[in-house]
Amino acid sequence: MLFSFQIKEFMMEEKKRNFDQFKVNLHEGSRVGHVIAVMSGKGGVGKSSVTSMIANKLNKKGYKVAIFDADITGPSIPQAFGIDESVRGTKEGLMYPGLSRDGIEVISVNMILPNKTDPVVWRSSIVTGVIKQFYSDVDWGEIDYMLIDMPPGTSDVPLTVFQSLPIDGIVAVATPQDLVGMVVEKSLKMARMMGKKVIGIVENMSYFKCPDCGSEHKIFGDSHVDEVAENHNIDTIAKLPINPEISSKIDSGLIEDINPAELNPIIEKIESL
Repeated sequence: MLFSFQIKEFMMEEKKRNFDQFKVNLHEGSRVGHVIAVMSGKGGVGKSSVTSMIANKLNKKGYKVAIFDADITGPSIPQAFGIDESVRGTKEGLMYPGLSRDGIEVISVNMILPNKTDPVVWRSSIVTGVIKQFYSDVDWGEIDYMLIDMPPGTSDVPLTVFQSLPIDGIVAVATPQDLVGMVVEKSLKMARMMGKKVIGIVENMSYFKCPDCGSEHKIFGDSHVDEVAENHNIDTIAKLPINPEISSKIDSGLIEDINPAELNPIIEKIESL
């Protein structure tokens, strides 16, 4: 038993050393207080919209907020905030983030592509290099909270983010279906394996509230997020209703008009870091 414990201890130390060698630093003059990763086990659960709404709520509380769009092959953050301009840069290779209507800083691969509908057909080695550059080669200035919109899944790019950036905590996003619940557990287990704190779970599209009578309808079936949270000792859960206005605002670049009270427990947990 003692030998087994020593092996585990050695592996943890070895893992820590390996992580340290992948770390990248901010550009001189930039400071980021806390880095929060928003992740999901699969796509289509509303991870990017949740990232945007969390950033918006923090910004409305007076914090300096940035969004790092790490979903390189499926970037959507600039569209949600109505940012059309390209990234400005210097001849030395330093980039400046775009600014939303209300002052949220944004960096995304869609801001460096000639056309925002161009596909990103890059090998993972190039994608991971871009991820590191978006953190280290951008003049972020003074930021209180940086939200990272992670790509879905638990593969190479999320691993690069966890190894290279100083993640203070993660927010997991899911929907009520059994399959999604199973997949989000993979994300939670990955976060634990990487030694990252889980801030909470957001169950998106949890229910539909009738605007006429106020009754709630579980369009995608019964919720399983409470069970998942209990299994992983997570005490903070937010359940977002289906809201057609969110899609409309994202399409119009006006996500900053959306400020759901249901996310308040997540915001309070982030502020307590």
